[in-house]
Amino acid sequence: MAMEINSGTAVGRIVAAMRQQHWLSLALLALHGALMLDLADPLARALMLSHFGFFLLWQPLWRGEQKLIPSQVLLIIGAAVLLIAAGSWWLMALWISVLFSLIGGNVPGIKNLGRRMVSLLAAVYLLSVLLAWVVPHLFPEQDFPTGLLAVVRYGLMIPAAAIFFVRTGKQQVASANSVDLFYSLLLFLMVVVLVLGAFVIKEVSHGNYVVALAQALFVIAGLLVALSLLWDPRAGFAGIGQLLTRYLLSIGIPFERWMHSLAALAERERDPDKFVIVAAHEMSELPWLSGIRWQSRSSTGSAGDVSKYATEFTFGGLTLSFYTRWSPSPALMLHMRLLARLLGDYYEAKIREQEQRQNAYVQAIYETGSRLTHDVKNLLQTLRSLCAAAETSNESDSDALRLLMQRQLPQIAQRLQITLDKLNTQPPIGNDSTPAAQWWETIKQRYAHEGVIFEGGSLPSGTSLPGDLFESAATNLLQNALEKRKAQGQLRIVATLQWDNGFHLSVCDDGQLVPEGLAQQLFNSPVQSNSGLGVGLYQVARFAREQGFEVGLSSNRPGKVSFTLAPMKKAGV
Repeated sequence: MAMEINSGTAVGRIVAAMRQQHWLSLALLALHGALMLDLADPLARALMLSHFGFFLLWQPLWRGEQKLIPSQVLLIIGAAVLLIAAGSWWLMALWISVLFSLIGGNVPGIKNLGRRMVSLLAAVYLLSVLLAWVVPHLFPEQDFPTGLLAVVRYGLMIPAAAIFFVRTGKQQVASANSVDLFYSLLLFLMVVVLVLGAFVIKEVSHGNYVVALAQALFVIAGLLVALSLLWDPRAGFAGIGQLLTRYLLSIGIPFERWMHSLAALAERERDPDKFVIVAAHEMSELPWLSGIRWQSRSSTGSAGDVSKYATEFTFGGLTLSFYTRWSPSPALMLHMRLLARLLGDYYEAKIREQEQRQNAYVQAIYETGSRLTHDVKNLLQTLRSLCAAAETSNESDSDALRLLMQRQLPQIAQRLQITLDKLNTQPPIGNDSTPAAQWWETIKQRYAHEGVIFEGGSLPSGTSLPGDLFESAATNLLQNALEKRKAQGQLRIVATLQWDNGFHLSVCDDGQLVPEGLAQQLFNSPVQSNSGLGVGLYQVARFAREQGFEVGLSSNRPGKVSFTLAPMKKAGV
């Protein structure tokens, strides 16, 4: 038992030490052994099975840790059965052409000298065995000189075996995108054209295979020279290269049209969340996208259909998930990143623009407050002067003092009323503890003549509430309801104060609902107001959070619009 364990451990260490180049070398050597035998021979089929197994260990198409789906498993099993059971030289020519394109298409992107040497040796072996051994077997009664047999059987083993001993430096994990589809496809087509061209020329001319192969090579070389001249000409023509590059970079989508639409939308829509929603719906109509999901700082949504291929990008405060109908290629990934970056930059610009508008609004309020403070200072100075006159007067000055008061006090009252009319939003000034029943009776008496209905259960005796907060909230909510009554006609306004693990104050009316866009901004930012500064509920909401309360729109439907001040809910409750 100990020997079996040690043996298994040694084999495991050997397998773990194997690199991709080792599996490639073993795959080529097994393929070479099978090609040197009759394809119908059982030993040749066993070698082909070994070759396919080594190929799966080397393959650059899937990551080693990736789980295969059932369709991929069926594809692998079907390819193995077809490759082993067919025993056809045509199938061998096709398989070797595929291997050559997989290996050769990756050579331009390899920078490491050792790995480049491995790929070049494998490509040389595959192309040599294809043209010198496999293709001649496609012709019936083809004779092989003794020298050619020796070179093919023993000489071609040298590059396949040399791959095993090439030093490639530090081993790297194979990437899922290590195969360049475009280059591999071009190489595959070139090899297929070369093989079929040589085959057709020999069959038509009934000449020598070497001559037919040379003629095919000359024809392909001429076509490549003509293509290279058309690729980047010097006569003013844009060239096939530029046309092809422009097509590949656009990936067949109206990119410029979408850019113009995005720029026009940015000029038209000021709200960041609405901008993202409209832009995402327009982007979901791109032909290569099946759906899109977005998440901004205050909104989440989706458009289109969700697929299993999702690509996520995050720029600033915007997260975009693109869903495609197929696995995205590197070029498509580049385009998706560009689209997401553009939309994210526009969104951040909208956020900054909104913050600048809010800062300008707050600055305007600050300047207004400064002017009002200056007026109050002047009034205070006048009152101090009157007080000083009263303190220094005697009985003989009583008539003059009375006349002075009669002239100045109405003016002071009028100026103070004007100042208060300008500052019609009462800011929160602090936190104090006020008996709840006393405060509630005071509010009832103050608004008794306004037709406000006050309801509420019995309040616990001896309880107190933060007077400044509830005074500010009640004043703002009731004043807003009264202003709404003036605009919409007779409304039923109900104010309620209840105890439920804390005091809950609500003001409800039976008027029209609050627009959705305005409802989202009431407690988060200043809003436009025709009767005030538009910051009352915003200031109350900030003050409430500081005191452990929250203000919200508890009901927003026609006939029941209710605002509530209640203790803040704890996390998880």
